[in-house]
Amino acid sequence: MKVVACENLIKTQGQLKTLNDVSFSIEENTITGLIGRNGAGKTTLLKILAGFWRGTSGDVKVFAESPFNNLLVSANAIYIDDQMDFSTALTIKEILDEAGRFYEKWDRDLAQRLFDYFSFHPKQIHQNLSKGKKSTFNMIIGLASRCALTMFDEPTTGMDTAVRKDFYRALLKDYIAHPRTIIISSHHLEEVEDLLEDVLLLESGKKHLHLPMDVLKEYAVGLTGRTEIILQWTYHKEIIYQKNMDHGTTYVVVKNDYFPLEQAKRLGIKISPVPASDLCVYLTNKTKGGIDDVFK
Repeated sequence: MKVVACENLIKTQGQLKTLNDVSFSIEENTITGLIGRNGAGKTTLLKILAGFWRGTSGDVKVFAESPFNNLLVSANAIYIDDQMDFSTALTIKEILDEAGRFYEKWDRDLAQRLFDYFSFHPKQIHQNLSKGKKSTFNMIIGLASRCALTMFDEPTTGMDTAVRKDFYRALLKDYIAHPRTIIISSHHLEEVEDLLEDVLLLESGKKHLHLPMDVLKEYAVGLTGRTEIILQWTYHKEIIYQKNMDHGTTYVVVKNDYFPLEQAKRLGIKISPVPASDLCVYLTNKTKGGIDDVFK
């Protein structure tokens, strides 16, 4: 079953297309990483899926319905980010109690255990929490809601390293026990790649790729060798990234088209895997050499 389906989605804000002809679908009970640089359109897409914003054109379906101002979507989907705002008339403990009234699958015990584990005081006010503690509290809301579609938009903003690790471990353990569709937006793929089944990469409002995580890890290879040999070997191949190194050597990242690697090794070319996080950076660079091209 498709929980999310977008066809030719466009969102225009002023003169800018923040989403430009985006088409993809997400199946139920999967964890998808929504990856891209700042300004790629990740938050815009999630707010449209959550029903907060309406697309300018194209077709968007969540649970087979248009999400904008839709009660079914509101009751079964949750959007978590660091801008969440709660009433100052309620303590954070009272906020958890009220959340249990709205979300049908709310797990009160899980919320309380996480609340205690992260050392929250029941009488604290959400507005007065530090940035990291706000993100941690928001994470508790997202996990305990057990919504069929749970969306985390840069969920670890402000968290220290230990808390980020705890969050991702808690998310994975709860997902295994209670599968649902989860989308995690991030520009740090290396932090979340072990959780993900699929990756949707956005670049300047467009879908660059949407692949299973294991396919993305094999998408490209790195080649290092003498510059003249590398340039000859990669002639007519798709070069994703290129860096000239010392002593007349060059490193390139090329799409893995299953060319004869043993022959490359005999020519002195070193073959290396390309981490998925690095690959996403290379794919969204404006130039093949990245920031180094600015100084040429």
